Amino acid sequence: MELLEKIQHLFGSYGYSVLFFGLLLEFIALPFPGETTMAYAGYLSYKGQLDFGFLLILAFLGTTIGMTITYFIGVKAGLPFITRYGKWFLLKQDKLDKTQKWFGKYGNGLIFIGYFIPGVRHFTGYFAGIAAIPFRKFALYAYSGALFWVVLFLGIGKVFGPQWNVVFQLAHKYSAYLLAGVGLLLLIAVIYRYRTVWSQRNVKKKAPVPQRQKQNAD
Repeated sequence: MELLEKIQHLFGSYGYSVLFFGLLLEFIALPFPGETTMAYAGYLSYKGQLDFGFLLILAFLGTTIGMTITYFIGVKAGLPFITRYGKWFLLKQDKLDKTQKWFGKYGNGLIFIGYFIPGVRHFTGYFAGIAAIPFRKFALYAYSGALFWVVLFLGIGKVFGPQWNVVFQLAHKYSAYLLAGVGLLLLIAVIYRYRTVWSQRNVKKKAPVPQRQKQNAD
C-alpha cells in the first residue's frame, strides 16, 4: 500500500510525465516500479482521468528510449567498464552475472522476453550492446517486446478497473508462462503458414502437364 500511495502521489503531482521518465530511468537501472505504475495508470484511464492512447505512447517511448540508451552504453563502454563502475548505477554484479547467464541460454530472444523477468530487463540493453548485436536486430526484439509489455500492464488497469491489483499480481507472477504460451501460439501459426505454402508449391510441381502443352513440346 505504501508503494501504491507513492505512485498515486506522483501522478497527482506530475501527471503523464511520471510514466515516461519513470520507465526511461528504470531501464537505465534506477529503481522504479514500472509494471505497477503502468497498471495503475491504466486504472486511471479506466476512471477517465487519463487518456489510454497517450499513456501507451509515453510508456512505449520511455521504455524504448531507455533500452536504446543502455544499448549504446554497452556498445561504447563494454563489459569491463560496466563491471567496474556499474555499482554506481545500481548495476550490481550478481544481477549482471544473472543476465549474462540468461543471455547464454536464450540468446537474442532474451531481449524480447527479458521484460517479463524481474532483475533481467534492466540489463538486456547493456548486454545487447556489449555483444555487438546489430542495431536493427536489437530494435526488432527490443521494440516489439516493449510494445507487448506496455500493452499488457496498461491493459490490466484499463480492462479490469477496480480489480486491477488482483489481476496485476497474477499477471506479474505468471507473465513468463503467458509469454511462453503466446510464443508457442506464434510458432504454431508460423509453422502452419509455411506448411501451407510448401504444400501449395508441391501441388503445383506435381500438377500434370496439359495434353496440348505435351503435343507442342513434341
